[in-house]
Amino acid sequence: MTDELWSVVAPLLPSFSSRPQGGGTAPIEARTVFTAVVYVLTSDCAWRQLPPAFSISQATAHRHFHSWTKAGLWSRLRRSARAGGDRCEPAWVLEIVTAALARSGTADRKA
Repeated sequence: MTDELWSVVAPLLPSFSSRPQGGGTAPIEARTVFTAVVYVLTSDCAWRQLPPAFSISQATAHRHFHSWTKAGLWSRLRRSARAGGDRCEPAWVLEIVTAALARSGTADRKA
């Protein structure tokens, strides 16, 4: 992922919050997780087919995808791409958003 695209995505991601009961593992860098999620979305593979090269578990990628979907990330990202001009690679962002909305079952929602 380019730095330009990440500069658009990063501010839109919900902030990490630790679990109230404690425990768990240390947070994983959001850029790594986002890249893995984008891979699954745009390659149309199953979550369980996420290559180990991403260094995160399929469950982690899937959990973040659902969390981001629930938080409205994909609609915000689409609006940002439409408003951001060429600096944010709008065609690529719209492809990511379309794949995310299709995977989440919300493809017919308008942003």
